[in-house]
Amino acid sequence: MSMLKEFKEFALKGNVVDMAVGVVIGGAFGKIVSSLVKDIIMPAVGKVTGGLDFSEMKCVIQKASGEGEKAVEEIAINYGVFINTAIDFLIVAAAIFMAVKVMNSMKKKEEEAPKAPAEDITLLREIRDSLAK
Repeated sequence: MSMLKEFKEFALKGNVVDMAVGVVIGGAFGKIVSSLVKDIIMPAVGKVTGGLDFSEMKCVIQKASGEGEKAVEEIAINYGVFINTAIDFLIVAAAIFMAVKVMNSMKKKEEEAPKAPAEDITLLREIRDSLAK
């Protein structure tokens, strides 16, 4: 089997396409949640904490100095950005958890609902009942 044909069979399998769609939707969902955290939640947290902006928090190891070619850039540990990213992650995880929980409850209700027998089964039962009479 040629390499191209094998790749085509692999790429066109349903689960690979589903996974690709999931990755694209997940990326877009991540952008939405990042905007939610950055533009809505963090300003509210900043207001509650008296104007505290996590993204500006850092521990400076070496300050910027000099000019021109001898300039030294600031070296800092930006732990505030890490805090923002951690909050972002927690919100994404909570949102995904809620989505999965809703999907599981819908699936459970669907499984619990009594299903009508197939048409051929109903027909066979009617024939059986009429023969029994």
